[in-house]
Amino acid sequence: MKTIVSLEGVEFFAYHGFYDEERKKGNTFICDVSVELKSFDSLDDNIDDTVNYEEIYKIVEEEMQQTKKLIETVALHIIKRIQELTNVTAAKVRLHKLQPPMDGKIKKAVVEMQF
Repeated sequence: MKTIVSLEGVEFFAYHGFYDEERKKGNTFICDVSVELKSFDSLDDNIDDTVNYEEIYKIVEEEMQQTKKLIETVALHIIKRIQELTNVTAAKVRLHKLQPPMDGKIKKAVVEMQF
């Protein structure tokens, strides 16, 4: 049986950006994370048979606090740590940077990584 556990719309204010101004001013970021479990057949309602999404949140929170120039690098750090979680066989991370500072009107820039 295929089981997916997701956190969607996890919002942070952080200081990621290629330009100095972005790293000083900061921006709003939204992260969506989905993980696929090896299996889930816990008739005894045991959290050890799944992935605790509090762990996923903590990973995202910790990585969002580490300022990087590229949101690709942030997403990579998040997915590498998720890859180490027990029971996880696949994952997808989408990191949205809202209203990136550019000449045009842009709702968001998005990076997606999967394994």
